[in-house]
Amino acid sequence: MASEKKPTTIKKYANRRLYDTGTSTYVTLEDLAAMVKRGEDFLVCDAKSGDDITRTVLTQIIFEQEGKEGQSLLPISFLRQLIRFYGDSMQMLVPSYLEFSIDKLTRDQQKFRDHLSTALGSGPFGEPTRQAFAAMEEQARKNMVIFRQALRMLNPFGVIGEGTGPALDEETSGASTKQQADVDELKRQLEELNKRIDKLSAGA
Repeated sequence: MASEKKPTTIKKYANRRLYDTGTSTYVTLEDLAAMVKRGEDFLVCDAKSGDDITRTVLTQIIFEQEGKEGQSLLPISFLRQLIRFYGDSMQMLVPSYLEFSIDKLTRDQQKFRDHLSTALGSGPFGEPTRQAFAAMEEQARKNMVIFRQALRMLNPFGVIGEGTGPALDEETSGASTKQQADVDELKRQLEELNKRIDKLSAGA
């Protein structure tokens, strides 16, 4: 069996220069952006410490791309909401949801391209345009449904507020006061989490 190709190692030096060990040449963030678009995988490490700084460099690439006129992808409202999630109880769920959503968009991109091509070819305000954006909105709703299902699997009492959780019988369960308090607290946290998801869904 052919061995899987390892990612190219990019070394970043103290002078901020980036060295591609695969081609033995210095590269720029623009070059790395082109590599990403070509599907070439790479790993960026600090030349002195050897630390993996790929995430930081990819973030810098996004920052540069966002700074180019007419090329920004991230709406201000999205950036504000994303900042709010840092340090929030939802933070651990956000990366998985975003990764799932962008992966789904990538796999279905040809379908969306076809919708948009039809829409642009028929004028900006025609029925094809509405269908194109409706398709995207529908995909966002589907993503949220799957996200809810994943959350429900983590919740032994069902998603709060949907009437799916069984009632707890204190007499038959034999739970102590402290145990019941723990259960109530868990339900309260899940209810708060569900409200946050509702807000996200409403903005989809």
